[in-house]
Amino acid sequence: MAVFKQEKVEDFYEVGEELGSGQFAIVKQCREKSSGQEFAAKFIKKRQSNASRRGVLREEIEREVSILQQIRHPNIVTLHDVYENKTDVVLILELVSGGELFDFLAQKESLSEEEATQFIKQILEGVHYLHTRNIAHFDLKPENIMLLDKNVPLPRIKLIDFGLAHKIAEGAEFKNIFGTPEFVAPEIVNYEPLGLEADMWSIGVITYILLSGASPFLGETKQDTLGNISAMNYVFDDEFFGHTSELAKSFIRQLLQKDTKKRLTIQDALNHPWIKSNEHKEEPSKVPERKRERRQLKTKRLREYTVKSHSSMPPNNTYVNFERFAQVVEDIAAMEDTFSQLALAHDGLQEDIDALVSIYNEKELWYKEESESIRHELSQLRYEFRKVEAQRRSVQEDMRNVEGGISRVSERYKERHAHFEALQKELGAELQWVQEVVGSFQVTGSNGGFPNCSFSSVFNADVNEALKELLNRTCGGELLTGINLDQQR
Repeated sequence: MAVFKQEKVEDFYEVGEELGSGQFAIVKQCREKSSGQEFAAKFIKKRQSNASRRGVLREEIEREVSILQQIRHPNIVTLHDVYENKTDVVLILELVSGGELFDFLAQKESLSEEEATQFIKQILEGVHYLHTRNIAHFDLKPENIMLLDKNVPLPRIKLIDFGLAHKIAEGAEFKNIFGTPEFVAPEIVNYEPLGLEADMWSIGVITYILLSGASPFLGETKQDTLGNISAMNYVFDDEFFGHTSELAKSFIRQLLQKDTKKRLTIQDALNHPWIKSNEHKEEPSKVPERKRERRQLKTKRLREYTVKSHSSMPPNNTYVNFERFAQVVEDIAAMEDTFSQLALAHDGLQEDIDALVSIYNEKELWYKEESESIRHELSQLRYEFRKVEAQRRSVQEDMRNVEGGISRVSERYKERHAHFEALQKELGAELQWVQEVVGSFQVTGSNGGFPNCSFSSVFNADVNEALKELLNRTCGGELLTGINLDQQR
């Protein structure tokens, strides 16, 4: 499995202007910061899900990278490094700055078969390197045949774009429908087992166009083109091949064979007399003037073909649009993540609200029960309070009555006390009188009264007893306080 570096490519390379773009890839010039060397950065949009049809599946990118990592040949673009981010896989490739082969040849004033074979042979050598390793390119076309540097006498061919390349396993049947309709082999059109022979068909179509400026199977529509391929509907029109050698037409005819077993292999193509016979021909400048003028027509037609083929292809903004789409998808995904988090938060909040509502309902029920109990207790307290209040008022009334009674008793007491004091004084006066009377009896006795008679003592005792009894019945004994009835004067 191919290993992709997860660092940001911009940390190691300065990415510059765009060099070209495809459906899901864009190529930009870049410069390595550490060495200053120039490269091409191919940004390939990854498919975000298997259900989507936008972008390239990761396994397809891994296959392309794996094949490029096995290749080292002068006529094939070289892979330098691979980076990956969230949306793209970035292939750092050898910078091929010479442009397309057909554009280069279309700008020439003349073209000979000898010059053509020099470029065809380089294509064959690159394909030979692939086929000896059982690798089929499956997308050989003028746009994928580039020049390393066009400012040299014989520019070097570079085969690029291995997005459709497959390693053909022996004994395994491989079928697919892909490629550019103008250059695909009949077995692709008919969905038959595919092999290395499909590349040889594409080389035959490329050679036909290179020598004539016309496309052998191109129709008005894509279906017309595929129908022409399946029906082998092509000819060598004298208008385009009137001055082309029979060896060249034989080379093309042996490549454009519907039966893959009859089609030239890569080794057969390299050994074909047309390729071999032109290996050491004289320089193009030494070709007779008459032939050069006739060759100029082919160059003119080739120029017309390249202009037409380029102008017929609308500007490919798929990658740019997809990049915008991917950004929108990423934004939507971020929004969905946010919404998911909000939904989770909402669910959590709803659970909290439900729990709070449940607690509130329980508390409300408890408060109602407590409120009923408190209302009952308050009612009981109000009843008790009114009862106590009534008792308090009754006690207050009783206290006022008691105070009134006490006042009356106090007045009566004062009256009694005053009466008592008056009686005490009167009694004291009476007692004094009695004592004086008794004293007078004692005097009489001593002067000649009754001898041996203790009248005073007897009388005093009886009187005292009588007075005490009388006073006790009348005043409870209180009047006798302080009065000594036995006092003898």
